[in-house]
Amino acid sequence: MKIGGGIIVAVVAAVALAAAMSMSIDVAAAEVNHVVGGDHGWDPTSDILYWSSDRIFRVGDQIWFTYSAAQGLIAELKSREEYESCNMSNPIMMYTEGLHTVPLEKEGMRYFVSTDSQNCKNGLKLHVEVQPKDSGSRALPVAQTVVADGPAAPSGSARCGYNVILSLLLCVIVVLAY
Repeated sequence: MKIGGGIIVAVVAAVALAAAMSMSIDVAAAEVNHVVGGDHGWDPTSDILYWSSDRIFRVGDQIWFTYSAAQGLIAELKSREEYESCNMSNPIMMYTEGLHTVPLEKEGMRYFVSTDSQNCKNGLKLHVEVQPKDSGSRALPVAQTVVADGPAAPSGSARCGYNVILSLLLCVIVVLAY
């Protein structure tokens, strides 16, 4: 049986639609990896307040701390009062590895400070207001696009490529079945 051009066009259109849908799903579910302090990392020379001022942190994002233990570790604190006064007497968590990823799993405020009290008082601290996850596609401001070396993770484009390949394979099987 010979396949008409209309069926082939319909199959190609279905593949294109499937690819477009898989790309939009990946974009909507995308997380942002925020490398704290940008190129300088978590360092006394970084202007953490300026770095964080135009960023939006959402549930599902991650913040990455890169730091030298020689300059102090990082403590996560419970309250704004502890954060403002650099009171590290009762931290929620201590980060000690020099490179640490902190997942932002729920909405609310998070407070991070240098355990070196002088560095903390000089501004080496970060407060993050975690916003709800977007329900629609997520447009990222240029300021949130971060280029940094870090652990390799599967990218959205790799998942999209996988979905496109599966869609094409399915179409070939359907065409060959005729």
